[in-house]
Amino acid sequence: MTIAPELQFCLLTEPLIRYRRASDGQTVCANLPELFVALAADEVRDYPALRPHQRHPWHAFLVQLAAIALHKAERTAVFETAQGWRDALLALTPDDPDGAAWCLVSPPNRPALLQATVVGGSISDWKSEAFAADEIDMLVTSKNHDLKGSRARRSQPEDWLFALLSLQTQEGFLGAGNYGISRMNGGFASKPGVGVAAVGFPGGRWMRDIAALLRRRDRTVEAHGLQGDDGLALVWLAPWDGLSSLSFSKLDPFYIEICRRIRLRCVDGEIMSVGTGSKAARIAAKELNGLTGDAWTPIDVEGGKALTITANGFTYKLVSELMFGGKYQAPVAQDFDHSTNGDSLVFVTQGVTRGQGKTEGYHERRVPVSPKVQGLLKTNQKAHLERIAGQRISAIGEVRKLLWLALAVLFGNGASDDSSEGNKAKASKFSAPFEEAEDSRFFVDLNEEMEAADPAAQRLQWLLGLVERAEAILKVAFDAGPRSGIQKYRAQSAALSRFHGGLRSDKFPIPDLVNYYRQQTAQRQEETSDHA
Repeated sequence: MTIAPELQFCLLTEPLIRYRRASDGQTVCANLPELFVALAADEVRDYPALRPHQRHPWHAFLVQLAAIALHKAERTAVFETAQGWRDALLALTPDDPDGAAWCLVSPPNRPALLQATVVGGSISDWKSEAFAADEIDMLVTSKNHDLKGSRARRSQPEDWLFALLSLQTQEGFLGAGNYGISRMNGGFASKPGVGVAAVGFPGGRWMRDIAALLRRRDRTVEAHGLQGDDGLALVWLAPWDGLSSLSFSKLDPFYIEICRRIRLRCVDGEIMSVGTGSKAARIAAKELNGLTGDAWTPIDVEGGKALTITANGFTYKLVSELMFGGKYQAPVAQDFDHSTNGDSLVFVTQGVTRGQGKTEGYHERRVPVSPKVQGLLKTNQKAHLERIAGQRISAIGEVRKLLWLALAVLFGNGASDDSSEGNKAKASKFSAPFEEAEDSRFFVDLNEEMEAADPAAQRLQWLLGLVERAEAILKVAFDAGPRSGIQKYRAQSAALSRFHGGLRSDKFPIPDLVNYYRQQTAQRQEETSDHA
């Protein structure tokens, strides 16, 4: 393949992507076909230039691209050589055999990587310029605190690649002329990345997800009305005048989209970008609410829409629902059925929360999946897991509620009927860390119960630990309560009495704890009687 001078930074031939080798951590520079070979051999540890919010777009891009190439080549096994991958990728762009569609920079009248051909071939009236890769990235914050914009004035080609990919495959609506992607529920929603991965390096997950996509291809076509054969897979190959939208039904099920009119240029050896708005979204899919067959997007079954991540991120409640519940239809990449017994798996959730014109943070959570949990998920016993997780979620809520009541008594100087807004606010402030701490340890504790020889005994120990951790927070709050002598001790005593009394009350909705503390009380009374 001969690259013309006007074609620059070709991913098929130039070593533009850096990765760290799994075996020794050494940095390797590779082109895209070479990277695919390294991933298949599980030789990739990570990508030094890849930022956290770019992880899922990059993973999805590599998976979709490989799956598209393999399907086109009518095979399921990955290619063993870089040349094999290079030929397969080039076969996806038959109208551009010189590799223009795989270059970061090409003439405007030709496609470039993730950049559509400009109808008319001129970008002289495009006004939006950027000289650093950060400036085109989708991450925009109201206070510019998540990631400092344009901090990397001397951006490398891979920085532009990752930023361009982030923009084109996970951006939302950002004002007139700036439409978002099709693969999420509206312009102010978010694109989640949910799936299952083997513990280890990126190559294992890459291989796993490619197999899952190919296995479910026909079902994805049928379920979402996509085009099974000869659909548009690389959306940037279609010329774009900024006025028209592509029909969703004409797309390949693995389609890699773009949402913005942007072109990269090389000026004095440095990459910069120029962009302009559009009168319509690139893909006509607004009415689909994000139901596009994306391999990493859970579907809210009752709502008929793609999952949108809130500012709270992937809380233990949401992750429990995604793993065990029935509210969401699991995406293709959330496949436990084809796991090998003995695999160490993690449940992966990633995504950027969007608001109107800003983001509200990047969220990522990786939950270890114990062998017992894997077995139950593979044998379609989610209901059992949902019940156990639900009981634990309920218990955390009840103990937090009791903690809040005890804190309110403390800040009310021992009065149980003080309902002032100030005391309520203090109680909420001091009780919040309790649930946050339980959130962080929830799945570790759940796995311990699932793997225990005596699950009931393990659950009781967890409940007792829950109470101990709540009481510890209550005692920490003593320093913020009343400080004068008599008032201080009265408030602290009343708060502890409210807390312990609640645990022993007939009305407390955790019978295991009520019975345990009653038995403890009865045992102490019996011992006292024996000593009398």
